Amino acid sequence: MAKEQLQVLNALDSAKTQWYHFTAIVIAGMGFFTDAYDLFCISLVTKLLGRIYYHVEGSAKPGSLPPNVSAAVNGVALCGTLAGQVFFGWLGDKLGRKKVYGMTLMLMVICSVASGSRLGTPQNL
Repeated sequence: MAKEQLQVLNALDSAKTQWYHFTAIVIAGMGFFTDAYDLFCISLVTKLLGRIYYHVEGSAKPGSLPPNVSAAVNGVALCGTLAGQVFFGWLGDKLGRKKVYGMTLMLMVICSVASGSRLGTPQNL
């Protein structure tokens, strides 16, 4: 078994660079982007939530989330990431990785557009 794995690795090491290699790098990069997008933007979301919902009228400073609420929002983001990885990994094993990757990419695009649109924002801003 180990000898077969070494042969595969040796074949990969000696292979010429082809279009497939660039495609694999782009797909891996997009996988990282879609996986880490919510973790990178959650700090911005917590700042915005504090400014919108915890602003004191007449105060010169913008509002900020209380520490326990901020920790809960960050914790939910991490738990959601874990649950999504487990669920979509399982779904990828069942339906095929290519199909599930397309589904998750479309879900990501739709949710990003929806979160950036006027839908769901307070009307009094």
